[in-house]
Amino acid sequence: MKSITISGSKRESVGKKATKALRNAGLVPCVIYGGEEPIHFSAEEKAFKNLIYTPDAHLVVIDLGKDGKFNAIAQDMQWHPVKEQLLHADFYQIFDDKPVTMEIPVITEGTSRGVLNGGVLRRNNRKLRVKAVPGNLPDFIKIDISNMKIGHKKYVKDLRVDEYEIMHPDTVVVVMIKTSRTAVAEDDDDDDEAGDVPATETDSEAAVKE
Repeated sequence: MKSITISGSKRESVGKKATKALRNAGLVPCVIYGGEEPIHFSAEEKAFKNLIYTPDAHLVVIDLGKDGKFNAIAQDMQWHPVKEQLLHADFYQIFDDKPVTMEIPVITEGTSRGVLNGGVLRRNNRKLRVKAVPGNLPDFIKIDISNMKIGHKKYVKDLRVDEYEIMHPDTVVVVMIKTSRTAVAEDDDDDDEAGDVPATETDSEAAVKE
């Protein structure tokens, strides 16, 4: 998985006055949890740009200079209710041999046969919660929709692999091809192609009703 580095300085004082002074100086107070004890530090707000303004999932390397480097994931970001200002950031320290849970983006590849025939691609889940040791966390979960026809669906059960665990039930629909007013009839000769979830009568009816 991709990683980004946030450079900061360990905080000696964590009181309200010190926190306010940090924010006035353009710094964000932060905490790293998950280790033997919480680590308080601060970093420039601009250091978070590549972490916040992206749909990708990232591991974070927090570089505190002489106080060490820590591998972590972002846990919580607190924002000013009016200004577009990051007020506080929580991180969770991760270790190579301990599984961690993250939300991983879902992307599609290929052009759906159903879409070419007037159907509509519906992304029911743009991210999925995945559990794995850090080395096995994927950058994204890829779904090939090339052979999906109108009424076809891809479920969580179709995406399971050995490297990581998807923390959702097998029956959760991730993407589907819905019918539309402009849809045309399709050739059903190869409905049972490998990798597809064939559209049953119930699935087709459900797609129309939805």
